[in-house]
Amino acid sequence: MSWLFGVESWRDVSGWIERALGVEPATSNKLLLSLLFIAVFVLLSRLLRRQLLSQIRETSLRYRASKLIKTFLGVLLFIALTKIWLAHLDLATYFGILSAGLAIAFKDPLVNMAGWVFIRVRRPFAVGDRIQLGGHSGDIVDIRLFSFVMLEVGNWVHADQSTGRILHLPNGHIFSQPCANYTEGFAYIWNELPVTVTFESDHERAHQLLSQVVNEHAPDTDEVAKQVHLLSDRYQVSYRYLTPIVYLEVVNIGVRLTLRYLCPVRQRRATIDRLWREILRVFAKEPSIDFAYPTTRFYDNRREGKPGAGGPAEAPNDEAPQAAREEGSEGGSSRR
Repeated sequence: MSWLFGVESWRDVSGWIERALGVEPATSNKLLLSLLFIAVFVLLSRLLRRQLLSQIRETSLRYRASKLIKTFLGVLLFIALTKIWLAHLDLATYFGILSAGLAIAFKDPLVNMAGWVFIRVRRPFAVGDRIQLGGHSGDIVDIRLFSFVMLEVGNWVHADQSTGRILHLPNGHIFSQPCANYTEGFAYIWNELPVTVTFESDHERAHQLLSQVVNEHAPDTDEVAKQVHLLSDRYQVSYRYLTPIVYLEVVNIGVRLTLRYLCPVRQRRATIDRLWREILRVFAKEPSIDFAYPTTRFYDNRREGKPGAGGPAEAPNDEAPQAAREEGSEGGSSRR
């Protein structure tokens, strides 16, 4: 390509590169030739895109044509640079370097293909499963060579219900993101529903009523036990209790009673709805139970406290000495 600038100009520029970088003449010639090829391909890419794309009106077609031109010219540039730098290598060395370069350039597609093999062989999930991978949750609707497709649940929609969006995730994420399978071998998940009553409420009665409600809506324990038994054949899984339970704890606004129960994976919101409807119905009949909520309250211990802590059943301290003096005066007059 020295004819483009003349032999003398080519030698001058090549000599300057040789002196500036401290390389051999052959290497400086290759560097200069590579820069010229890159400049020619950049210029050619811009001219082609300007001439061809100006005649295409459709946005999507213009985008695809632009990507096709860049890809085609990029392949040609890669071949040209390879020819410049690897012209004197034997065939085995050439293909070895080429394979390494392709492996680096196509790392993500290769990882996605390996992920597809892993998903098909090890089966961390299958079509129809509900999973959470990284920060995304949904139902698997398709598994492809480079990606899998999910119908998204959660996100801004509460209680694991569908958002209506389709997610395409690379298969390679299976190697770098934690994967949780909601439905593998066991069609139920544990769910918790907190109910808070005031400190003045009869929390023992509330506990009794909530236990009755959650047990009435619990799934068949025998069916759940069968699924747990089948799951234990594949994994070291054991549940000590499968029946619902109500836990009690004191929080800053009252007494919290938490219902813990098993529910079908895709019916979490439906079970919450049924339980709340029943809880509201039974609590409405109980005058001794009130729901608690964040509020501001002024507490007067002299009127509301316990008798042993200065409450209303205990005489105030400033009245006790006065009562003693009155008793002493009466006793003195009787002695007189």
